[in-house]
Amino acid sequence: MGSDTGLENSKRFLATWLIGGLVAGLSVMGLCAAWPELSPLSIIGRKKKRPIRVYMDGCFDMMHYGHCNALRQARALGDQLIVGVVSDAEIIANKGPPVTPLHERMIMVSAVKWVDEVIPDAPYAITEEFMRKLFDEYNIDYIIHGDDPCILPDGTDAYALAKKAGRYKQIKRTEGVSSTDIVGRMLLCVRERTSGDSPSHASLQRQFSHGHGQKKFDDAGSGSGTRVSHFLPTSRRIVQFSNEKAAGPDARIVYIDGAFDLFHAGHVEILRLARGLGDFLLVGIHTDQTVSVNRGAHRPIMNLHERSLSVLACRYVDEVIIGAPWEVSKDMITTFNISLVVHGTVAEDDDFEKDNRNPYNVPKSMDIFKVLESPLDITTSTIIKRIVSNHEAYQKRNDRKGESERRYYESKGYVSGD
Repeated sequence: MGSDTGLENSKRFLATWLIGGLVAGLSVMGLCAAWPELSPLSIIGRKKKRPIRVYMDGCFDMMHYGHCNALRQARALGDQLIVGVVSDAEIIANKGPPVTPLHERMIMVSAVKWVDEVIPDAPYAITEEFMRKLFDEYNIDYIIHGDDPCILPDGTDAYALAKKAGRYKQIKRTEGVSSTDIVGRMLLCVRERTSGDSPSHASLQRQFSHGHGQKKFDDAGSGSGTRVSHFLPTSRRIVQFSNEKAAGPDARIVYIDGAFDLFHAGHVEILRLARGLGDFLLVGIHTDQTVSVNRGAHRPIMNLHERSLSVLACRYVDEVIIGAPWEVSKDMITTFNISLVVHGTVAEDDDFEKDNRNPYNVPKSMDIFKVLESPLDITTSTIIKRIVSNHEAYQKRNDRKGESERRYYESKGYVSGD
């Protein structure tokens, strides 16, 4: 009798278990029918799905916000962005001497927040061998370039093989700036200094900062056709470069300020060190007028909005103050909840402590000021001196490149994209 009861209970339990399992299975099937993305097969498929990897190369000489915007657009076409930085030898063979050597260009590209991986010594043109290496070793899905043509010295398209392979995608060129243009600005400054022109009304800094001379080409002696760009900043572009993350109430906020003109590897490295001292790095960008007062009428080379975008593109920077005051006040420290103010040992104004109006008097009195040992001995003046010391070679380079720039602007039309 007892064994019969036990057998009956076992059958009842087994039936309940089977029915429960069937109901659960039907429930899962129903959920998967309603939301296919919850399907186990779908989940497994997602785990196995490889990220889309895109490749973009370039010289990235005199790196600026136009380069950064190109990298931002390229990254939006995939999940991971791999960037090839062309070797010094290849640049010399195809364009002339680079202003910044490979190791500095590598620092600059690696610091752009949209870049996932960097390949040094990339070839200037996509050869069959290198393209196969990109596809097979680096698992590249698409090769990206801007809508401006890249023509080799022999007249052929540098990306012809990628286009033929059906693995090429195009992005929109960023208007208003190019490395050729920036070098041209400095060459114009050199000629203006030596020509005896008064900077009070004809300062090139004013032209660069306020857009005077749009579509004009200089005719100062060399006939180089150097174009003075007209950068048109928009709120959309600033938003595209900005970070969404805000500092938390308990965050240790580090502040560093400067002109950050001709944003270079020295800037990147001091920002990297500064970011390592806290949870959030706030960078103050001085106005064009402030820079001119402290560094001369021909500075800055890049205007406030151009300089701000270059700094915003750096992965070590969380936020910028566009048009920061020269002096760091108590009110400013309170407003932005600044925990530490820092300054590098290598800077244009490295003798600021001798000045009667030391901009860091307040943070020093609060014991929240720190001088950082700069990793690289590079300033904006260093870059300008490189141009000046070899200006003939750079003028020849700009003469060649300037003609293609002129053709581009004469024939350009509207291209959709951002």
